[in-house]
Amino acid sequence: MPPDTTNATVEPGRYEAGQTGLIVKVPEAEPAVRAWRERLDPSAIAGVPAHVTVLFPFLHERLIDATVQAALAEIVSSHRAFDVRFAESRRFPEVLYLAPEPDTTLRLLTRAIAHHWPQAQPYGGRFPDVIPHLTVAQRQEADVLDAIEADLARSLPLTTRISSVDLMVHDGVAWRDRASFALRV
Repeated sequence: MPPDTTNATVEPGRYEAGQTGLIVKVPEAEPAVRAWRERLDPSAIAGVPAHVTVLFPFLHERLIDATVQAALAEIVSSHRAFDVRFAESRRFPEVLYLAPEPDTTLRLLTRAIAHHWPQAQPYGGRFPDVIPHLTVAQRQEADVLDAIEADLARSLPLTTRISSVDLMVHDGVAWRDRASFALRV
């Protein structure tokens, strides 16, 4: 991954059994992005639905006990459920993504969880500013991203209600749901 690739998704093949991540699922985006993600986003191939990452990597699975889950539930529930709109695609180098607007609550969730678990910094602390995003395609040339972007424009804008943060665990082959934490209504 180039050093200036702000917030690009982790490289394929770098997931290990027991790794965890916290995401907000965006099922409303699936019709627009599924075909592209299944071909061009390693996380989709590994079983992760359309989503915006809240915190990756999180704690190793063996460290997630009832106390950690209770703390996650408390942190997440201190934030209200919210609506986000995906009206445009944007790019990091070699990455096309949909930008959630507003992204304030997503940023606050990331900061609150990372503050509670300082050993779990977003993207391993590689980026000074974590930009919430829904990855559509990775490691593609500009002309490929141009074509995908034109296709996506026909499906935008889309809006979704974010009401939970989901904990996913990699089992060595694929990502699996482990727990869901509700935002305050």
